[in-house]
Amino acid sequence: MRVVTPGQAARHTGSKYLGVLVAAKMARNLNELRRGEMMEDPTLTGDEPREKLTTTALEEVAGGRADFHLSERTRPSAL
Repeated sequence: MRVVTPGQAARHTGSKYLGVLVAAKMARNLNELRRGEMMEDPTLTGDEPREKLTTTALEEVAGGRADFHLSERTRPSAL
């Protein structure tokens, strides 16, 4: 198992915090895709050893292969 540090992810995102947030969001999306695959094909048992989704996502972010963009968050106006 390969270890990816938040510092490695920071090289492509600008900060450790942002790198971990991007990887976490990506891991959630990968989990949804994997769950969808198992729903479509119930013969997939998942017996084969797989890398953890968080590790996969961190590797993608650290390698610069994860596309992301930051959007401005609008706060609701006070009533």
